Amino acid sequence: MTGFSKQKPPFWYWIFAVIGLAWNLLGVNQYLQQAFKTEYLKEMYPDPTILEMVYNTPNWVMAAFAVSVFFGLLGTILLLARKKFSKILLLISFVAVLVQMTYQIFFSGSIEYYGPLGLILPVTVILISFALVRLARKGIKHRWLN
Repeated sequence: MTGFSKQKPPFWYWIFAVIGLAWNLLGVNQYLQQAFKTEYLKEMYPDPTILEMVYNTPNWVMAAFAVSVFFGLLGTILLLARKKFSKILLLISFVAVLVQMTYQIFFSGSIEYYGPLGLILPVTVILISFALVRLARKGIKHRWLN
């Protein structure tokens, strides 16, 4: 079957998909800032301790970061295009998020530096990524995606 499914997604689906798109665009921007060590990144982290942690992020974590944001971006674009393949891309993104956030929480030293507040962003990233996978699953189940 080609074209759009006969089942139309509810309004809230579009809201969450657009929020997911914006979130992943922010993630792509953050990844590019960090990967290319831009001046803006240096301004974001004026504390030399934090900047050192960011600069010393292992390559495998940066690879997981890239996979998470680029697959997440493509997945949310496909959510907006109402394509089932979005689920696979968002699931890959979610696994990459888990890899990246495991490093962030347990090995980067950021929790020791920030304390419990250092958990807010990693947990938020995990929850949003998981919610986007769930949205794709729900879209497939209700035949909003084809």
